[in-house]
Amino acid sequence: MSRSAIRQIVCLWLAWAVVLSGYQTAVTARYQVQKPDAALPWTPALTSDQLDQPYLKDPFMNAKVAWDSEFYLSIALHGYDDPQVRAVPPQPHAQPPYNRPLSLNYAFFPVYPDLMRVLAIPLGFLGLNATATATLAGVLISLLGSLAGMVALYELTQSDSRSDSPQTSADHAAGLRSAFYLISFPTSFFLAQVYTEGLFIGLSFGCLAMLQRKQWIGAGILAAIATLTRAVGVGLLIPLLWAWFQHHSASDPEKPTRRALLTPRYWLQTIALLSPLLVHLGWKASFQGGAFQIVQKSFFRCTMFSLAEATSAWRQAFLSLFDNSAAAAYYAIEFAIILIGITSCLLTLKRHPAISIYGLLMITVSTTCGTAWSISRYLLAVPSIFLVLSRFGQSVLFDRVWTLISILFLAMLTALFSFNLWAG
Repeated sequence: MSRSAIRQIVCLWLAWAVVLSGYQTAVTARYQVQKPDAALPWTPALTSDQLDQPYLKDPFMNAKVAWDSEFYLSIALHGYDDPQVRAVPPQPHAQPPYNRPLSLNYAFFPVYPDLMRVLAIPLGFLGLNATATATLAGVLISLLGSLAGMVALYELTQSDSRSDSPQTSADHAAGLRSAFYLISFPTSFFLAQVYTEGLFIGLSFGCLAMLQRKQWIGAGILAAIATLTRAVGVGLLIPLLWAWFQHHSASDPEKPTRRALLTPRYWLQTIALLSPLLVHLGWKASFQGGAFQIVQKSFFRCTMFSLAEATSAWRQAFLSLFDNSAAAAYYAIEFAIILIGITSCLLTLKRHPAISIYGLLMITVSTTCGTAWSISRYLLAVPSIFLVLSRFGQSVLFDRVWTLISILFLAMLTALFSFNLWAG
């Protein structure tokens, strides 16, 4: 990747970060909103100004925190057992050590809040209070993760547009388009908030880009960290193993010799490639993994591959299109982005089978967990969407129309989030 390309991506990222932050400041200063938010059956109760959420009340960068930000800030500041955060009561027949109230913090993975805690230490020289310092740390981590994701997506787009031929101006333009389409996607504002999306995209896209270069150990390390950032990170095992088996196939001219298979480096690479699964199993066997399952199921009503609950939830979501206007607008966006995600994965299936299957797995997991919301946010991590948009964006007409549509919805959803209303 050339220095010129890196410089342009950094400038694009910096302009996006400044413009988005400026917009959030301006929109909260200029607009007045009507609460509560009736987009979903449970949102009115959680969008009242009387709700006690101390971590979302600090005025510093307040537009950058909403909803799940409360839990990341709490974990970063006080750990998982924070008494200021709501808890689920002891579950019937629960065995020790789970037969006690469990904080809602346990529904969230540790890497992002742990990084916030670490970065908050040097940021302490600014003299901000603890919550403000943790908020700034979270935003910086999200932004840096987003930058890494843009760079990685640029490289993935290069492999989509060419094989071993020298990079052309058309290839460069395609890479910049994919990076731009990422940060202008309707839900891309999450990449610059106190949320895990920016970090996860940087880790997961970075892992896929390293696989393109056959940097097995680096790819495995990023995948392992991603697995402790978001649950779907374990799905990176698919592209990791796919690339590894292809590299060692009989038709690969770089197939290692039998002697090479016996070296410590080979076994280190193998362990690195299996790291998402190993890390996930270790976490699942821990107290935190067990508490995660209980809190997700009892409070957030989310259980992986719960088809009956998912069918009922999505049936209700479809009926909501004909219910109140707020619900109809929200679910129309959800359904449209799910369709874009599935179509994109199918279109890239031939050229990028592993990446496409990984994307389809993320969509399947997200849509079958028993709830029918936030999918438009989760699908930010599906690289096929941006590879396909970049390809279609060669058409000037498509580029203009898609950019107009995307940015208008981005502005609306960013405003909703900035006022702590439901945006996904």
